[in-house]
Amino acid sequence: MDIARHIALIDELCFRPFPAEHGHFVAVLECSRGPRDGDQGERAVTVEQYEKYRDALHERLASRWGETEPWNLQTVLLRTELEEIPEPWAALSARARLAYVWEAAGTGRWVAVAVADRDETDEVRLLAVVTQEAPP
Repeated sequence: MDIARHIALIDELCFRPFPAEHGHFVAVLECSRGPRDGDQGERAVTVEQYEKYRDALHERLASRWGETEPWNLQTVLLRTELEEIPEPWAALSARARLAYVWEAAGTGRWVAVAVADRDETDEVRLLAVVTQEAPP
């Protein structure tokens, strides 16, 4: 993992104009390679490694924007059954179990980093989400 490159991309997304069709970015910082229906033991190792990457990003971003507690996306996913959860938060809760979230000072944007591993038939991904939509 190139943490400096990932931080630079997150910084860029905090100032880049959003796409016209929606007000957020979802950047894949790291993605597993190989068959999606591969060895579950290998998948577990990848998830663990990406969680370490997520935690390393948390350390760097927390020094800039403040310490945050992990945000349990399971509760957001459960809420999608009862209420309208705005994007990108609904989609993130369907893909990841936990995120670190900050309001990026001076940008009017929110940043989340998470490991997308809910779908066992899909690749594991380390994601960065940047949006103007406050977390629900």
